[in-house]
Amino acid sequence: MKLLLKYMDRMPKIIIAASSSLLVVFLGIIDYASGSEISFSIFYLLPVLMATWFAKRRYGVVISVFSAITWYLADINSGHAYSHYIIPVWNSIMRLGFFLIVTSSIDKVRNLLNKEKSMARNDFLTGVANRRFFYEIATKEIERIARFIHPLSLAYIDIDNFKQVNDTLGHSAGDKLLQVVAGTIKENIRSIDTVSRLGGDEFALLMPETNAQSAITALNKLRHALLDMVHENNWPVTFSIGLVTCSESCKLNELIKEADNLMYTIKASGKNRIENKVHSFNKTSA
Repeated sequence: MKLLLKYMDRMPKIIIAASSSLLVVFLGIIDYASGSEISFSIFYLLPVLMATWFAKRRYGVVISVFSAITWYLADINSGHAYSHYIIPVWNSIMRLGFFLIVTSSIDKVRNLLNKEKSMARNDFLTGVANRRFFYEIATKEIERIARFIHPLSLAYIDIDNFKQVNDTLGHSAGDKLLQVVAGTIKENIRSIDTVSRLGGDEFALLMPETNAQSAITALNKLRHALLDMVHENNWPVTFSIGLVTCSESCKLNELIKEADNLMYTIKASGKNRIENKVHSFNKTSA
């Protein structure tokens, strides 16, 4: 069931809407064939729910209207006799109202779940991945490179003199700095890369399919972009970046610890540069 729901969640919305419409037609045929004594109106909720949950609210509204009309036509043509012609019209309008209420409720539940999921995965201040979500993604990438022997690079990025910004310019300026740094990193990485705020002024950057040389090139470009950004905003900070590259089976905790150690080594010996170590532990600097 979970696999089916995940598959449907990835299907194009127009396919979901078309499938929901076909289901409505199918229910209308059954409703008509069963005669006037048996009603299937409650089952029209299924395509309404499917369209609203897996597509968008507007698709749910369209399917709601289509369901109400289909029920009306099936009911009238099945031989159901009413004392006045307005009664089936009224019943159809009531069903439409019920379908629309369900559509609105499902849409709100879906949005709340998505918001909760986003809050559980993203850092509240910067909007990038939080520590927990970063570990989930990194663990999956570690497992993948163990199977396919692809390179993976992990960088630790620390903002030098961040405390000075908080002390002299205030915490609001420090928060703004963190937000702009996160945005600058996101603008200068690939879609397959993942940036995370691990806490305080420390960020981690996961770069799949990236060997040491490519990672250094990308990080040099990123560091220059970050330095240009802080210079424009007159923030007295620089960036120390520790980089570790793995091209075979390795452990995530060891990579993180090594990248963290490299970053602190830089901070203890001048700051504002990149230092890397490959899986063979032959250290070079850039």
